[in-house]
Amino acid sequence: MKVLNQNYRNRPRTTNVLAFPMREGAFSQVTPELLGDVVISAETAGREAGQSGILLAERLNQLLIHGVLHLFGYDHEADPGKAAQMEQKSDALAAVIKNIRVTDH
Repeated sequence: MKVLNQNYRNRPRTTNVLAFPMREGAFSQVTPELLGDVVISAETAGREAGQSGILLAERLNQLLIHGVLHLFGYDHEADPGKAAQMEQKSDALAAVIKNIRVTDH
């Protein structure tokens, strides 16, 4: 994760999630129906889950939502107002996921 963060964002440290949009750049028309890729560091997520007292699955859901919101254009780093908007959307989506029940078929 540290290598990806360095190579693609020029940040020489690890991170918990990275989003790689496929609707931007020179090849955006190759598969326009794809949003992009989300890469999550399971190791970092596990550590963060333990520090927060939540299950790893919950932290992974949070990070996946965060990455997907980046793919939809949300950016918490550029504008504090947008950060609050992104956090609200993230909380709403996490609540939806929490209410989904998986049943045996």
